[in-house]
Amino acid sequence: MMSILLDAALPAIAALPMNQRMMALDLGTKTIGVATADYTRAFATPRHTIERTKFTPDAQSLIKFAAAENIGLIVLGLPLNMDGTEGPRCQSTRTFARNFGKLSPLPIIFWDERLSSFEAEQHMIEAGLRRDKRQANIDKLAAAIILQSLLDALR
Repeated sequence: MMSILLDAALPAIAALPMNQRMMALDLGTKTIGVATADYTRAFATPRHTIERTKFTPDAQSLIKFAAAENIGLIVLGLPLNMDGTEGPRCQSTRTFARNFGKLSPLPIIFWDERLSSFEAEQHMIEAGLRRDKRQANIDKLAAAIILQSLLDALR
C-alpha cells in the first residue's frame, strides 16, 4: 500500500519548490497533531497539537500556520486498517481533505499512518515521559513519524 501512496504523491512532491516545506497532520477525533519537515526534506519535527473544535476554525488555524511556516504541501496521515483496507476513519480523513481543499490551494497527499501513534507512545515510554506528558505530545509526535516515514521513502 505504501508504494501506491508514494506513486500517487510523487507528482505533488516533485512540484514542491525547494524553498517550501512539507507539513504533516495526524487527524484525531479530538486533536490534530502537526509536524513540519526542514527545507532539505531530511528531518521531520513535531510542532504542536490543535484541540479540535469545528472544521472551519481548525482549518483556518492550519492555514495560518502553513503561511507563517512557508508550507507548500500537506501530508495527511491516512488511517488504514491493519490489512491495508480503508474503513470509516479513512473516509472522514478524505472528507477533511476535500473540505480543506475548498479553503486552501495547498496540495494534499496521503501517507499511511498505521502504527504511528503506537510508535510515538513507545518512544515516549522509552524516554521516561509520564502518562500526562505522553498524552499531550502523542499526536504531534505521530505526525512527525508519518512525515519522517514519507521522507525516508523518498530517499
